[in-house]
Amino acid sequence: MKTKGEPSEPNNIVLKILAEIEETARKEFLPSIGPIKGKIIEDVIKEYKPKKVLEIGTLHGYSAILIANIILSGEYDNENFNSERSSTEPILISVEKDQKLANIARKNIEKARLSEKVQVINGDALEIIPRLKSKFKFNMIFLDATKSEYLKYLQLIEKYSLLNKRAVVVADNVLIYENEMKDYLDYVRNSGKYISRTTETSLEFTKNVKDALEVSINADI
Repeated sequence: MKTKGEPSEPNNIVLKILAEIEETARKEFLPSIGPIKGKIIEDVIKEYKPKKVLEIGTLHGYSAILIANIILSGEYDNENFNSERSSTEPILISVEKDQKLANIARKNIEKARLSEKVQVINGDALEIIPRLKSKFKFNMIFLDATKSEYLKYLQLIEKYSLLNKRAVVVADNVLIYENEMKDYLDYVRNSGKYISRTTETSLEFTKNVKDALEVSINADI
């Protein structure tokens, strides 16, 4: 019998898969999110309580698994959560341009028993985002793909009305790739469309390299 406070079997499986991806990332020097940034993302999810997430950039599926698991865990209080979401539809859609990475992510997501809740689409986000028109509305966007295209991703999401009111947009690597995304950072900080803050942290698995996440709230209320 599971005692109070003990992780359930599905959650144990998720933690095992995340640990395996972390180990691969360390060995192969991959820019996976990792547990430190993962905790920041967890706090954002618990604060803003998203029901449906769009992720741009998948790599091996670490952040997709992490985000979906946090949402499904029910650790934050949202009494209307289950009634507002169909049990048959994905809660997270992840777009990955590299076919090999998309396949790896799908395998990891399957091992984590989240295939029904996480959909990985292989393709260029600049082409995929318009196809999502009228199908989905998202409460959270996670950007972790081509840094110079962050603004293009966001403006396409806006153009096709894919953002719910008070949606949260989280962008990774905004310190180490600051020059590549100056237009994006200026937009979310100064356009008046978002209330934005920077959360400083370190690069994945490299504590001596500083990095940051930009957390931007859709100000359209």
